[in-house]
Amino acid sequence: MNTTKHFLIAALLALAAPLSWALDVGQSAPDVDLPGATVAGKLSDLHGKVVYLDFWASWCGPCKQSFPWMNEMQRKYGARGLQVVAINLDAKRSDADQFLQSNAAAFALAFDGRADSARRIGVKGMPTSLLLDGQGKVLYVHQGFRAEERAELEARVAAALEGKGP
Repeated sequence: MNTTKHFLIAALLALAAPLSWALDVGQSAPDVDLPGATVAGKLSDLHGKVVYLDFWASWCGPCKQSFPWMNEMQRKYGARGLQVVAINLDAKRSDADQFLQSNAAAFALAFDGRADSARRIGVKGMPTSLLLDGQGKVLYVHQGFRAEERAELEARVAAALEGKGP
């Protein structure tokens, strides 16, 4: 995907999102579709689990860094009730498939080329992640991904699984 297309996708996401996050901590996440996901057809199908919901695209540099961490979180905490779900927003599925050839995902993937889910959530940048409790309420919203944030993010996941909230 070329730079012009990257800019257009980012601009469309920015225009579609309000000036602040569409969701605040404590609000219920909208019941977005999870097209192509093997774990669920809709986000509400995952109620009862703690969900780390991630929005990514093939052209996103920090997304490449987040995949190994999300793999580790799914492996380490899946049996305790965590479900990582990453929604791809590439307009062309082939771009996502090419990314996945060198960035393996051991967690659930969904593919939303129209970015309907991102608009409903209020995604402004890539990657954007939400940590949801077992009832689908937002515990934490995070934008970007940096290696130095790994421990803090994991602590939030572990706390959510223990029912301690954000």
